[in-house]
Amino acid sequence: MNANQSSMLILQETCIDASGALVVYAPVDIPAMNVVMNGGDSSYVALLPSGFAVLPDGGSGDVEQRPVGGGSLLTVAFQILVNNLPTAKLTVESVETVNNLISCTVQKIRDALQCES
Repeated sequence: MNANQSSMLILQETCIDASGALVVYAPVDIPAMNVVMNGGDSSYVALLPSGFAVLPDGGSGDVEQRPVGGGSLLTVAFQILVNNLPTAKLTVESVETVNNLISCTVQKIRDALQCES
């Protein structure tokens, strides 16, 4: 690998049906995955899955009164290793970074689904 290439892969699982959509993904270190694929111990591979679910909001219960296209509920979840020291405290910068990540992710999902603001 050269300096311009990432040493990470993204594992992703997606499920879409009438009840909604679910996307779960996790960055995985390529060298660690190579060890596992060659029979090594998988317990040493760090997995911090994140993801989101888009579900119908259920409307008013009366199909006739629901707006055209209906609405959706979006749930976003992240697992992020901010600091690997057990005694570490959150910093303002790390909270701002996570807040920005969540905001940008939600906006990108909304854009992809062509949602109105």
